[in-house]
Amino acid sequence: MRACYICKKSYNTAVSRLLLRGKYNPTGTKKQKANLKPTSKLIPGKRVYVCVQCLKSMSKKAQSKVVN
Repeated sequence: MRACYICKKSYNTAVSRLLLRGKYNPTGTKKQKANLKPTSKLIPGKRVYVCVQCLKSMSKKAQSKVVN
């Protein structure tokens, strides 16, 4: 199973509900997968999967180091 290298986020289970004549019918579950992107910024020479939220926070930290 693929997961984020930093925060270990992998997937979330979501249940869809359908309204039928006044009663809810739980029609099924599905997996909401994390938005993972391969990057080699963390470990040179090795590709790891990182979610986009962690990737954004890494770039913000890098920009703040350059400015300060």
